[in-house]
Amino acid sequence: MPARAAMTVSETTEPLTGQAGGGGSGDDRVKLKKELGLVEGVAIIIGIIVGSGIFVSPKGVLATTGSVGMSLIVWVVCGLLSMVGALCYAELGTSIPKSGGDYAYINEGFGSLPAFLFLWDANLIFVPTTNAIMALTFANYVLQPFFPGCEMPDNAIRLIAALAICLLTFINSWNVRITTKLQDVFMVTKIAALLMIIVAGMIHLGKGHTENFQDAFKGTTTDPGQVAVSFYNGIYSYAGWNYLNFMTEELKSPYKNLPRAIYFSLPLVTVIYVLANVAYLAVLSPTEMLSSDAIAVTFANELFSHGAWLMPLFVALSALGGLSVHIMTSSRLCFVGARQGHFPDFLALINYPCHTPATSLIFLGLLSLAYLSTTNIYTLIEYASFVESMFILTSIASLLYMRWKKPDMERPIKINLVIPIVFLLVCGFLVFLPIYVRPWEVGMGLFITATGVPAYLVGVRWKNKPAAFTRFSEKLTRGIQILTLSVKEDKIL
Repeated sequence: MPARAAMTVSETTEPLTGQAGGGGSGDDRVKLKKELGLVEGVAIIIGIIVGSGIFVSPKGVLATTGSVGMSLIVWVVCGLLSMVGALCYAELGTSIPKSGGDYAYINEGFGSLPAFLFLWDANLIFVPTTNAIMALTFANYVLQPFFPGCEMPDNAIRLIAALAICLLTFINSWNVRITTKLQDVFMVTKIAALLMIIVAGMIHLGKGHTENFQDAFKGTTTDPGQVAVSFYNGIYSYAGWNYLNFMTEELKSPYKNLPRAIYFSLPLVTVIYVLANVAYLAVLSPTEMLSSDAIAVTFANELFSHGAWLMPLFVALSALGGLSVHIMTSSRLCFVGARQGHFPDFLALINYPCHTPATSLIFLGLLSLAYLSTTNIYTLIEYASFVESMFILTSIASLLYMRWKKPDMERPIKINLVIPIVFLLVCGFLVFLPIYVRPWEVGMGLFITATGVPAYLVGVRWKNKPAAFTRFSEKLTRGIQILTLSVKEDKIL
């Protein structure tokens, strides 16, 4: 490996548009490419949102709301909240056109420490946790046909989930275009699975099977904390509406394509989700839904005689597609944080044959594998949702703060001030009310966040580190460069 590959991390925060090659300008530099247009942006958002959630979370929402009617209201409100949040992120994403999403916005609004804590929690909690959830959902649906009416072995579930994470991490490290092309295939399976559910459910409902909707609000919980937890499960299914913001620098014409992709995707997903839940409840009783860990498969077995085997296949591919695009987008967050000096240098490396942040992808892949130590998907959902909601609240607060402190800041999209205020209040409800309902999950989330403070003081603020530490860091980075065929961003090959 040439010595020039061991140069320090570039401090640039400009959009990453160059390519590798010869010459003396942008053509001789290693950068992430602008390869994503409007269609790819829409595919990424829908690909993340319509992953595993709609096939898993209906059970969690129903269990915590206590009634059919309230569960449907939660699904509608979660969709509306996601659209309101997306409007806020459209302003943030076009005002601060940098990759990293919430990390960039919190850093701009509140400074280095809060941004680091978001990065710390994202990479230690909700990014690898979400990867684990999607992988476990994929594994559950793959194995379900082989264990009809039986409990599936945990080790088999973990093994298949681990293989899925490893395979998709490799593909994302190899080629961005292949990953986006795969999304087209996965998109067909997602739509096919949901259309099967919606059409079959509506036909069943049209035949007069309305018994599950009679006295729809009987048993509705009155505990505000339980209601907030039900929103966690619903919002998890919509999670991903802000993930295109993580890849702003790889998006063509981001001022136009970022908001357009958001505006097209969210209403479509909301309609599909509500119809899918109505279809579930038209066929399955609340008791049947609560007793099933694979609701879509139970639905197919109940309604289809010969084609039931297609449902677990479609759902498994849907979850796999969601996992693939989540691995791709979340790795950019880790990469941008390292580029800004908040994470070790080796996480800011770019694989120069492939132009992908391979080291960040591998790092997050290993963390995701660690979260496979449990197969309790619903605990993971609540664990991740609390921390993610906390930082979404912080990002919206940064929007309001910058409206006050930086009124002259260029804002290609400027939404009505009422929208972020309402969304901030809702996020506050979701963050603070569940504390007494799920103290363990909340406590662990806060504890891990707090551990980020000493990590920040040692890793970021402490500038005069011992020479031995610096030499070790440089040798580690150089060794990883050689192993991964990587160089630092913006450096000549």
